[in-house]
Amino acid sequence: MSHPVVGRIRQVLPPPPLGGDAIDWERVYRSTGWKFPTDYKEFVEIYGGGEVNEYLSVRTPPVEGSPFGTILEGVDPALPPDCHAELAPSLTASEELRLLPLGATGTGDVVFWLIAEVEENWKVVTFRRQSPYGEKRWSIFDGGMADFLWSLLNGSIEPFSQNFSDGAPHTYLSWRDWE
Repeated sequence: MSHPVVGRIRQVLPPPPLGGDAIDWERVYRSTGWKFPTDYKEFVEIYGGGEVNEYLSVRTPPVEGSPFGTILEGVDPALPPDCHAELAPSLTASEELRLLPLGATGTGDVVFWLIAEVEENWKVVTFRRQSPYGEKRWSIFDGGMADFLWSLLNGSIEPFSQNFSDGAPHTYLSWRDWE
């Protein structure tokens, strides 16, 4: 069954002609202990690793030949002190600040997952490399990967240092289409 938000994304972000990436999700689970969220797994199967609007990269588990298959290499990255200070007040008592890099922008902003015990509860966290004086650089989006991407595509959020969309039709460039 198709995830409803991924279905909406497909309407405004055409999937790449050569398709997505086939991932052995059970093998990933055995090696990491994580069951990735359903919306993300479906997105990877449709789109694979690549870039949205030639600006936001999306990482995947390892796929032979893909430069985007590095998501498992970013487990528990070293984070600056402002991350803890800015995000801690937004965490619930049961949430631990455990981040996994999901993607990055061409201007150095980073998109993370806030890993939760239940995979469908993983939230998206963004780091804005450049922000106006006095504004926080870290923020938590109260939703999963597909909801976050849908909000970017429809313009209801602008969490990055530069505008995500210039109003042109959205594009997805898969790593397979680079050749």
